[in-house]
Amino acid sequence: MNKLELCEALNYVTALREKRSKMASIIEADQKLIPILIDIIKDDINPVSCKASWILEYVANKDLQPILSHINTFVDSLSFISLESSIRPAAKICELLVLNEFSNNKISHNHKLTNAQLNTITEVAFDWLIGEHKVAPKAYSMTILLWLGYSISWIHPELMQILKQNYETGSAAYKARAKRTLKILEKRQPSEN
Repeated sequence: MNKLELCEALNYVTALREKRSKMASIIEADQKLIPILIDIIKDDINPVSCKASWILEYVANKDLQPILSHINTFVDSLSFISLESSIRPAAKICELLVLNEFSNNKISHNHKLTNAQLNTITEVAFDWLIGEHKVAPKAYSMTILLWLGYSISWIHPELMQILKQNYETGSAAYKARAKRTLKILEKRQPSEN
């Protein structure tokens, strides 16, 4: 299947789980389609780019290995994603990648994220957190940055400052996640000094 054929197939995807599952099964069966899917996601003017994001997230939720096999392509695409409906799935995939990176039950020990990949994820997570985005990417970004901050020392102080600064103007969902994240950060703070 080439890019045009994949775009045509994505036209039939809806938000219904059944449709997304069927398309994700096609991608899982032919993982050479993942870089093509990521290329479609980067193409924000393509009306199916957000559907491509939904499918990639669906695949990642089931099994991160296909994403890890194309991690450079995925991470390199992050700075191109600007549609809100594509940012949310991308943020979720980044959260899954970071949680896997720091997990004791890591999916693949052969696919450790590089410092450059972690830095790119850090950068986009901060962008999603401070930018004009819906609460879901902001919440995923809080988790991403919380975990990355355990290995990159400057992240936690920056994250804490941003959460405190934006707390009062945030939605109820933002405040709930920020409060939980701040509680964890504040517990750690005395031991870091």
